[in-house]
Amino acid sequence: MSAFGFEEADFDDAQLFGVWPCNWRAVCLFIAAGTQWRVGMAGATGLDYAALAAVMDFHGIPAKKRRRLFDDIRLMEAEALEVMRERADG
Repeated sequence: MSAFGFEEADFDDAQLFGVWPCNWRAVCLFIAAGTQWRVGMAGATGLDYAALAAVMDFHGIPAKKRRRLFDDIRLMEAEALEVMRERADG
């Protein structure tokens, strides 16, 4: 994660957080897609959505639930990109 500006201290046990049950599947998919970021000269630009579809296939997500999960993951993606930009700007 250092390529994205994260340090070991960013994942300190003191920074644990809860996840509401209704968001659990989206969080698990976001984590599972953690190696599927598109990266350019300026850093991460977003998740590879084709790879995200493959992750959903692997996890057996039915078609009728994918749209909501995709929207939830896009919210997390946007926030993660903002954090990465802030850290890069220092």
